[in-house]
Amino acid sequence: MRPSGVITITTDFGHKGPFAAVMKGVILTRFPDARIIDLAHDIPAQWPPEAGFWVSRSYQWFPQGSVHLAIVDPGVGTERDILIAECDGHIFMAPDNGLLAQLFDTCSDPQVFKLDMTKLARLDLPTPSATFHGRDIFAPIAAELAAGRIEMREIASRTQDWTPGWIDEPDVSPSRITGVIVTVDTFGNLISNIDAGLLEAFNQPVADIAGHHIQMQTTYGRAQPGDYLVLVNSFGVVEVARAEGSAADGLGSARGAPIVIHEKK
Repeated sequence: MRPSGVITITTDFGHKGPFAAVMKGVILTRFPDARIIDLAHDIPAQWPPEAGFWVSRSYQWFPQGSVHLAIVDPGVGTERDILIAECDGHIFMAPDNGLLAQLFDTCSDPQVFKLDMTKLARLDLPTPSATFHGRDIFAPIAAELAAGRIEMREIASRTQDWTPGWIDEPDVSPSRITGVIVTVDTFGNLISNIDAGLLEAFNQPVADIAGHHIQMQTTYGRAQPGDYLVLVNSFGVVEVARAEGSAADGLGSARGAPIVIHEKK
């Protein structure tokens, strides 16, 4: 695989403080030609499933050979493993806490490795702090991978064992699909884990959420202002929205809320 020089970063660091910027500084010190893209830094604190959801739904929009670095790491400083994986011509690096499980479930043949700290001597890494592995381990290794100076097999061992995801896949039967809201975007849209392909079994799908029965539409403008609607969003999953308003506020729903799709009666 030919490295593209692109590194995406996904974290729960937010934008208060220097944490994401310091990681970029480490990357650029080692690889000045790196092209660093902020995928998201507003992942809810210590909630790996949302980071994994966005990484698995976004990586294909970047050049093959990109390195995707995702850090939502409640276990930082403990004995938890660090995973490096290849999928569809991209490289992924994240804590082994379920963050990458959704990606591995959808990738046809993921090549998954666990970082071997005993093999990192030639990278001249600093002694890692107990609380900022993003700076001390993830960022420098991502830089070396993106620069093409190392390969996964040189610093990690192949594995078939990783932490499963925190959120179950949708429960599918001939008459209904039961999923869950994974995230809420800045517009208050409730984004689920139900893939568009699962709707093919229904002629007129309707969503049940928070005691409401909501009709499927093709886009936001098909609903009247204030009305709720369900649609397939640009990332290929079912989303609950409110025309010119916030579905999250109006329905009192948030991540973790159940959503059921069934045929209109």
